[in-house]
Amino acid sequence: MASSRSVSVKDVAAAAGVSLGTVSNVLNRPDRVSASTRQRVQAAMAELGFVRNESARQLRAGTSRTLAYVMLDAGNPFFTDVALGVESAAEEQGLTVMLCNSANRESRERAHVELLEQQRVQGVLVTPVDPHAAFLDHLAARGTPVVIVDRTRDDEAFCSVAVDDVLGGRLAVEHLLDLGHERVAFVGGPVSIGQVRDRLRGAREAWVDAGRPEEDLVVLETDQLVVPEGREAGARLAGLAARRRPTAAFCANDLLALGLLQHAISTGRSVPEDLAIVGYDDIEFAAAAAVPLTSVRQPRHLLGRTAAELVLSEASDADHRHQQVLFTPELVARASTAGR
Repeated sequence: MASSRSVSVKDVAAAAGVSLGTVSNVLNRPDRVSASTRQRVQAAMAELGFVRNESARQLRAGTSRTLAYVMLDAGNPFFTDVALGVESAAEEQGLTVMLCNSANRESRERAHVELLEQQRVQGVLVTPVDPHAAFLDHLAARGTPVVIVDRTRDDEAFCSVAVDDVLGGRLAVEHLLDLGHERVAFVGGPVSIGQVRDRLRGAREAWVDAGRPEEDLVVLETDQLVVPEGREAGARLAGLAARRRPTAAFCANDLLALGLLQHAISTGRSVPEDLAIVGYDDIEFAAAAAVPLTSVRQPRHLLGRTAAELVLSEASDADHRHQQVLFTPELVARASTAGR
């Protein structure tokens, strides 16, 4: 068999006894070729070891068969679950998905976006550090479809897919209030992240609506949304005077909640008797924790799938109109907040 790099469309046509146009149709418009001819061409490709030159096709078409998702934090299972939803929609259209990690750094996000535009991806899905970043507007203005994932903007310049995080924050704190907790902490940060800010806002609204002074909601800001920061927050909570120490905590995501849970167990505190804990996202690890974690569930796969469908619609439909899809979160109660 000849080297696959040296086999050309002409070689395939000669081996199959068909024209160059027929081989092209088999590659690009197989519905236009009879089944018997298509099978003969495909057999020749297999025998010769023909590999399609996708770069050449991309150059002619001006676009690739790739979607891209620029996620905020590849270490957070929430974003990889969203990516699985993206992939499921892309696979149905015969597309691949390129995953990029901004690591919550706008400079890195911008670099990814610039390279993706050069690769002529069909569309870019992005969970941005700043949804109003000018380079996202510039990318869309130059013709690349863009969908904002897990964020919202103040305008309708893009399609966006997100969850009502203000409502999610309310659900978490209302749950703790219903259980009789009078001292509650919010753990999360930095508040420059839109989701953290919205979840804190919802928590405060629920607290004030229950007739509690806003300042009595203890806020422990973290530098990142990761497990070690949750453990550190646990140490800070434990260091508070007993009369001020919260009996419950709402964490801005499940990784923080798992870290807080680890600290409580390692220091001999009982969950939920000494400290009730609510997380956010309902990643798979939440239900599998040493004490199954109560969490505010986001439809992770549906977020990704919907975002991919929107970007594909924009790429293929001249009459496409931008949509701002906002899903409703759901509180999933487990043992970490069981009735007191």
